[in-house]
This record gives sequence, C-alpha cells and structure tokens, in this order.
Amino acid sequence: MTVTLVTGANKGIGYETVRLLVAAGHTVYAAARDEERGRRAAAELGARFVRLDVTDDASVAAAMKTVEAEQGRLDVLINNAGLGLESPTGPEALLVFDTNVVGVIRVTQAALPLLRKSDHPVVVNLSSALGSFHAVTDPERPAFHVPSLVYGSSKAAVSMLTLQYAKTMPDITFNAVEPGYTDTDLTKDHPGGRSAEVSAQVVARVAMMGKDGPTGTFQEEDGILPW
Repeated sequence: MTVTLVTGANKGIGYETVRLLVAAGHTVYAAARDEERGRRAAAELGARFVRLDVTDDASVAAAMKTVEAEQGRLDVLINNAGLGLESPTGPEALLVFDTNVVGVIRVTQAALPLLRKSDHPVVVNLSSALGSFHAVTDPERPAFHVPSLVYGSSKAAVSMLTLQYAKTMPDITFNAVEPGYTDTDLTKDHPGGRSAEVSAQVVARVAMMGKDGPTGTFQEEDGILPW
C-alpha cells in the first residue's frame, strides 16, 4: 500500500488529488492547517487527516511524527499548499514566499527521513506556468497574458527547488507540476478556468509514475513544460 501525504488537501486541487489517489489504492494523509475543514474533507474522501501548517515548523514536525507512528514510512509527498496574494508589499510577499517556497523546504526536509524508508520515494511540487520563463514569454501561452509579480515569482522558485532537490538527492524522484488554470480560491477573482477535478489528474499521474519515470522535470497535461 502506497503511503501518500498531500498538503493543502481540504479543498481545490489538493482535495481532488486525494480523491484520485484514494481511488488508486493509496493510504492518503489529507493534510490541512484548519482542523475542522481538514477532518471533514478526509472523512468525505476516505483519507486520514493530519493537521499541518506549512508555515509552522512544529506543526510540520508533529504531522511527520504521526505518519511515522502509524505507517513507518512515506512513499509520496505532494507539496500542494499555496497562497496567491498579489499585493507587491513586503509583508504580503513574505507571506506568499513563506507558504509557497519555504513551506516546500520545511515540509520536504521534515519528510526526508520517512521518504528514505520507501522503496520508491516521490515528491511532487505544485508549480505554475506563471513561474515558467518559457510560458510567460511566449505570446501563444495563456501565462504570457497574466501579470503575476509575487505568485509567479514564488512558483519560479518552486521550480528551481525541484531541480536542485533532484540534482542533490538522486535517490528520490522530484518533479514539478503545472496543473493548468483552475477555478479555485486562488483564482476566484478571475474565473474561467477548468475544474479542480480535471487539473488534479496530472498531479496524480506524476505522483504515480513508476521507478522508471523521470526526475527533475516540469510536467503539464501534455508532457514536459520548459522551465
């Protein structure tokens, strides 16, 4: 049984990713900072709830201790939790980067001892085409037409983290994912995206790649997205 943890799992793409992985037979920990919402989501999905705030070291450590006590290992980590504030003020930018970038480091580092107990450890980082230098400079790509000073920059950092982790830890598979423009709380002011159910499919696909799958790549629905 594959043991998987998904951050930010109480809604949106995280919620639907949990649904797909539970259906695929994974034991899934639906991690969320809001205990009431997280427990409700986990119950709806047939997953296990664990409280985890990606901006809080103690919360992250406690979540990993729960997984260790109950499972002894972690096979798949999906760093999905994210924040989409766009105000170019120092405090808001710090909050976005603490959640979207430092949060990935915080959770990944805490999970490494458990991941290394897996026969095939996998980490999937939710990035965005708004953080792809290729996509934001190609007029044919939707990301070219969307200004995203803070969020886009944070996702570019997530992509670099993915590459650096893949290079320095070849024993673990690391890939970034662009799930596509999706109607979620992050995009509520600019609707018109596709459903979270559809976007979660590429996340689940990358999470379930076998041992022969790639590492250090940026994946989207149609394959590789240039950095």
